[in-house]
Amino acid sequence: MDASSAEAATDNESANEPLLAVDDLHVEFRIEDGVVKAVNGLSYSVGRGETLAILGESGSGKSVSAQAVMGLIDSPPGFITNGSIMFGGQDLLTMDAAQRRAVRGEKIAMIFQDALSSLNPVFSVGWQISEMYRTHRGMSRRAAKAEAIKAMERVKIPDAARRVGAHPHEFSGGMRQRIMIAMALSLDPDVLIADEPTTALDVTVQAQVMDLLKELQEDTGMGLILITHDLGVVADVADRLVVMYAGRGVEQGTMHDVFSRPAHPYTEGLMHSIPRSDVHVDRLQPIHGNPPDLLRIPSGCAFRTRCPYVVERCRDEIPEPVQIGAPVSADATRSSSCFQWEEVVGHD
Repeated sequence: MDASSAEAATDNESANEPLLAVDDLHVEFRIEDGVVKAVNGLSYSVGRGETLAILGESGSGKSVSAQAVMGLIDSPPGFITNGSIMFGGQDLLTMDAAQRRAVRGEKIAMIFQDALSSLNPVFSVGWQISEMYRTHRGMSRRAAKAEAIKAMERVKIPDAARRVGAHPHEFSGGMRQRIMIAMALSLDPDVLIADEPTTALDVTVQAQVMDLLKELQEDTGMGLILITHDLGVVADVADRLVVMYAGRGVEQGTMHDVFSRPAHPYTEGLMHSIPRSDVHVDRLQPIHGNPPDLLRIPSGCAFRTRCPYVVERCRDEIPEPVQIGAPVSADATRSSSCFQWEEVVGHD
């Protein structure tokens, strides 16, 4: 192989490497009543220009896993007890506090679900956006304000030059979420984590926010992680899906494969409990029972107490991920953590 071919091969390998790779992540909270096992062996990756959705009910560990990536787990009571979070060839979990701060916001940014409480009501939105440029880029107030206006225009806030001095309460919920997106993208991060980015927004505004995120991703090539309990919100924009239950990733695959033919009973239950335009049903079917108490996760498979496919071994053994079919790519394997996955796939 000549030098140019070797260089091209190296570039191609780099392009195929995930931007962010989480492997066997465990997070627990040690409280007076015991140990809350919030994340129990989660693994996933996201590549450049790719959108990964992480789906699950409240309490499944979605937001905690994102906080672990961002270095926002308060310790105590929270502790990351195992796993790695690889970014740029480095494990974020081995970095010191100063190194993590340099990555946070600059390379990996996050949008939180409640825009009103995430924005400081005392300061103007322009001041809060420009603070990112002053802190990380060392810009003057004038230069930072000019960049803040550009950031607001980028997320399509009308009359940004005039509204840069307005306070959060002067904006609608959808506009506040756009301001949060402007702040998160101000430093052009490689990875953006959006934690329930459409919570408390009406359906029309939800669609606008999701379209905006997809458009900005196409412009920048960033990897996008969407954390949600609502598959309908992300079904049209996500490339791949991780389904979480009781702190574990119980199914992974392309959005199309998982959506059209789930391979885990929990995923199947989620599909049956939401309205779908491609399937007509007279009544939606809720998942019976409640998610487990993370202080007292059942033995074996955590979903067994709610599962219509449960067999004896589910009571004693924790199912490990099983690959289903050939990988779509080196980092895009479809898997299910279920002993009965073949029966689930074959069930109409």
